[in-house]
Amino acid sequence: MFDFTRRSFIKSAAAAGAGMVLTSAFNVPGAFAAGEKNKDASSQKVSQKRVLGKGDYSLEVSPLGFGVMGMTYNRGPVPDRKHLTDLLHMAVDRGVTLFDTAEVYGPHTNEILAGEALSPFKDRIHVTTKFGHDIVNGVYNYGSLNSRPEQIRKVAEESLKRLKLERIDLFYQHRFDPRVPAEDVAGTVKDLIKEGKVKCFGMCEVSPDIIRKAHAEQPVTAIQSEYHLMHRDVEKNGVLAVCRELGIGFVPYSPINRGFLGGCINEYTVFDKKNDNRATLPRFTPEAIRANLRIVNALQEFGRTRGMTSAQAALGWLLQKDETIVPIPGTTKAAHFEENMRTLDFSCPGEDWLKLEETIAAIPVMGDRYNAEQQRQVETK
Repeated sequence: MFDFTRRSFIKSAAAAGAGMVLTSAFNVPGAFAAGEKNKDASSQKVSQKRVLGKGDYSLEVSPLGFGVMGMTYNRGPVPDRKHLTDLLHMAVDRGVTLFDTAEVYGPHTNEILAGEALSPFKDRIHVTTKFGHDIVNGVYNYGSLNSRPEQIRKVAEESLKRLKLERIDLFYQHRFDPRVPAEDVAGTVKDLIKEGKVKCFGMCEVSPDIIRKAHAEQPVTAIQSEYHLMHRDVEKNGVLAVCRELGIGFVPYSPINRGFLGGCINEYTVFDKKNDNRATLPRFTPEAIRANLRIVNALQEFGRTRGMTSAQAALGWLLQKDETIVPIPGTTKAAHFEENMRTLDFSCPGEDWLKLEETIAAIPVMGDRYNAEQQRQVETK
């Protein structure tokens, strides 16, 4: 039986060419500008746009962003700088306008890469970063939360230098700090906005109540939380609902579940213990991987009759959920980047996506997404 995975996509992408280009059905205009339909897909620039937030605190962005984190942090051996820079430039050329990083990725190395590679395009794109942890002598302790006003200001100043920017387009609180009221965090970012150092405010992995408190002080542009077919808590805990109610955009991180839904990971995969946090995650033990491959198989079966890879099916499902959802898949491979972008070319009826959703929802997921300490920081009760 034909197994249409990320591996087979890499081999077949060049041969498929424009033959796989379809009309987008994600409730937005077609993926490519008029007159470009006959060009090879890899040369076409995405013309779709989505909007995060409302009014003065909104950002118009491409429907798929780019998560920079894995280029230097938590995803194994780091490729050479030229390769990473070329890939980020390719993303800009293809029309990606939302790039996500954070000070803790490295720490600092990811922002430095983003600054070096992306600052020449700062008038064409939006670069987002995050605050909320302590970094002492270059060492980041995940359990050390710090969203005190003076820390937020310190991170803003240092991130601006590393990113080579005059203004951070979207400044997220990375994790909620229970010692600092949401209103105080929002108020500090509000002051930074008034000073022209930040354009928009965002939050990550927070509850509806916290979102409301912060939004009342300073309009929130986007919420960033994990969301994919193996983790749909934001549908149940009210986060997506409050975002829709308040006009806040939603940015799913790890939309392919740290690469798992792409079909290239199995129980024999060995993760780099020095720079790949999947080695520490309960959902990536050999036993959990073996059990959860049923979900990847369901995605592959869905995609097989539609010419889609499992990664494209996972991203496509997210894109059709709402026009205000902008996933940020990351990669260090040009072929995977192109595969992700071609998700925008496909058209599937809503009932097909619903059937996929129901099929996967019936499959139990083994393993928590984080270890105990990290899990405490993403609880949204």
